[in-house]
Amino acid sequence: QVQLLESGGGSVQAGGSLRLSCIFPKYLSTAYCVGWFRQAPGKEREGVGVVDSRGRTTYTDSVKGRFTISKDNAKNTLDLQMNSLSPEDTATYYCALDHRYSCSLVHYEYHFWGQGSQVTVSS
Repeated sequence: QVQLLESGGGSVQAGGSLRLSCIFPKYLSTAYCVGWFRQAPGKEREGVGVVDSRGRTTYTDSVKGRFTISKDNAKNTLDLQMNSLSPEDTATYYCALDHRYSCSLVHYEYHFWGQGSQVTVSS
């Protein structure tokens, strides 16, 4: 069983910053994808950004230039630094992982999920 442990999140005013962190298992297959997804009330879960086992990242267009994913292989952590937050970023954020070579932002391709962290941005 793959366990993902999330921390961080909270509430901030528009324009502010928050950071999320996810601890993922130390021993994984050679090829894997790990990333962040979010789900706002009444909306479908969407990919925010993912990184593959080689460190290549992919972001959804709405967060490019504002959000940064960083993976620390020594600590087995995946952080999401969120800057210039807007109310539209309000959602529950999830860390997710799957064993595959090609990483996408499609949520149903990921089989392992963290518990979710709430991010609330007020105007």
